[in-house]
Amino acid sequence: MKTKGLVPRIWRFCKRLFLVLFIAQFVYIILLKWIDPPITLTQLGSVFTGYGLKRDYVSHRETSPNMRLAVIASEDQLFADHSGFDWKSIEKAMEYNKRKPGRVHGASTISQQTAKNVFLWQGRDWIRKGLEIYFTFMIEKIWGKKRIMDVYLNVIETGPGVFGAEAAAQKYFNKSAARLNRAEAARIAACLPNPKKFIAVPAGRYVSSRAFLIQRQMNNLDSDEDIRKIID
Repeated sequence: MKTKGLVPRIWRFCKRLFLVLFIAQFVYIILLKWIDPPITLTQLGSVFTGYGLKRDYVSHRETSPNMRLAVIASEDQLFADHSGFDWKSIEKAMEYNKRKPGRVHGASTISQQTAKNVFLWQGRDWIRKGLEIYFTFMIEKIWGKKRIMDVYLNVIETGPGVFGAEAAAQKYFNKSAARLNRAEAARIAACLPNPKKFIAVPAGRYVSSRAFLIQRQMNNLDSDEDIRKIID
């Protein structure tokens, strides 16, 4: 009899816990529309693995439009147009990964990267990917493109233990993120695929060549009206 009564109690507890957690994460998403994330799992991981934590959250006005344009050019040129997911790139990445299972080709948008960095952990397991889809959908609906971009530029890792555009600008160029020119912004963006391996200064061959290509794409995208609405 005790066992029969225990199972319903556990089930009721689980349902209540799920409801509480669901409400809590929903409130947290809404709050982050106006306040910056206090800490992320990636930042905690950087501390615990010995890389340290250098960061300085700044507002939209305190970040150069060049930095916003640089990450769009390097990471997600359709950022202004999609609703969080670039389905064509995802399909291409899946086909590539099937052909070459030993390599992993990603297709994450800026929105997906923001969702992962703010709410989740690093990795490629299916649970995390499923949650990433949910959080990406939510921030697209609740935050909007400008807020997603601002949070992204505050939480992304831009060097070993360095997070955000402001910390990167101070570390590599001894200036604020608001004063970054196109070449400097492109160098920071060029490191994003692997910020623990690549650094903006001194720039190796890979960073220099990729930064040059990013600058070319920045010139091509600069006049796009939808992009201008996000970066200005």
